[in-house]
Amino acid sequence: MSTLHDSIFLKNLRGEPTDRTPIWVMRQAGRYLPEYMAVRKKLSFNELCRTPEAACEVTMQPIRRFGFDAAILFSDILVPLEPMGAPFHFGDGGPKLQRPIRSEDDIRNLNVTEAREGTGYVAEAIKLIKGELGDKTPLIGFAGSPFTLATYLIEGGGSKNYENLKTMLYSRPELLDELMDKLTDQIIDYLAMQVEAGVDAIQLFDTWGGILHPQDFDKVILPRVRRILDSLADSGVPRIYFLKGNAPFLESVKTLDVEALGMDWTMDLSDGIKKLPNYSLQGNLDPLVLYGDHDQIRSRALEICRKGTEAKGHVFNLGHGILPKAPIAAVETLVETVQGFRR
Repeated sequence: MSTLHDSIFLKNLRGEPTDRTPIWVMRQAGRYLPEYMAVRKKLSFNELCRTPEAACEVTMQPIRRFGFDAAILFSDILVPLEPMGAPFHFGDGGPKLQRPIRSEDDIRNLNVTEAREGTGYVAEAIKLIKGELGDKTPLIGFAGSPFTLATYLIEGGGSKNYENLKTMLYSRPELLDELMDKLTDQIIDYLAMQVEAGVDAIQLFDTWGGILHPQDFDKVILPRVRRILDSLADSGVPRIYFLKGNAPFLESVKTLDVEALGMDWTMDLSDGIKKLPNYSLQGNLDPLVLYGDHDQIRSRALEICRKGTEAKGHVFNLGHGILPKAPIAAVETLVETVQGFRR
C-alpha cells in the first residue's frame, strides 16, 4: 500500500526517481467543469472561497473526474488582502478593488493580520479536503507573491500596462518597498497556516513578476520571494515558485532555495533543464493546445514528457491556468497521454 510520501508528485518535486510523469494543471478546479458551474449557480465566487464545504467540493471535482496526481486548494490569491483592509469584489470582469492603494496613508492603513483569524476558513477547507483525499492524492496550498498582489492593489484590478504600479516604482520606490514588505509578512503567515492545516506542497504564484526589467526584479521581487520560501525551508513541505515569463530571469531565480520551478510555455523545457539543473521543473504546455486536435495534444504532451526525463524531477502542467472553454475531452486526452507515458 503506497503512502502519500510515496506519491509520484511529491517524489518528482524532491528529485526522486519515478516510472512515470505526474500531472496536475493550474486552475484545474474551475469554469471548464460543468459540475463547478453547477456549484457557482448557488454561490458567488467570494462565497465559494469562504465556505469550506463548497471549497472542498470543487477542489475534489477534477480529482474525481480526471484522477490528477495532485489536488490544489480552491481559493484565490487575493483572499489574504481583505483582512488587511483591502477587500476585492469578484465580478465577470475579474477582481476589482473598491479603492486602489496608492498613497502613503493607503499603505500605512493596511494591517498585517493573524492569518488564522482573518482567513481561518482556508485552514478549515484544507482540513476537509485532506479528509476527502486521504493518503492517495497530495494537496497543494498556495499564495500570490507580494509583487503580484501589489499589482492588483495599486491598479485596483487587472491591468495592461501597470501604469500606476510602475509610476510608484520609478517615482516613489520606498513606498512600493513598504507595501511589498507588509505583503511579504502577510504571505509568510498565510502559508505557515496552510502548512499547519496539512497541505503537502506549496506553490508561490508570481503571475506578473515578469513585467519588470531584470534589475528591478532583483531589487524589488527577489528578496521578498527568497524570504517567503526560506520561511518554509524547515517545514518538510516541497516549494514551487511559478514566475510567468521567467525566461529572462533564470540567472536570478536559480539563486532561490526551492525544490521546483514552474515554467511557462514561452521557453523550451530542454533549455530550462540545461539552465536549471539543480531544480525539479513543472510545466509547460501552452493552455491553448487544449483547443487543438487530439493528435496535436498527444504529440506535444509526449514531447514535454520525453524532455522532462532529463530534469532532476518533472511534474507535467500547463504553462499557465486552464482556460474556461477548454474541452473536457481534450483534458481527458492530456491526462491519459501523460499518465500513460513511461520513463
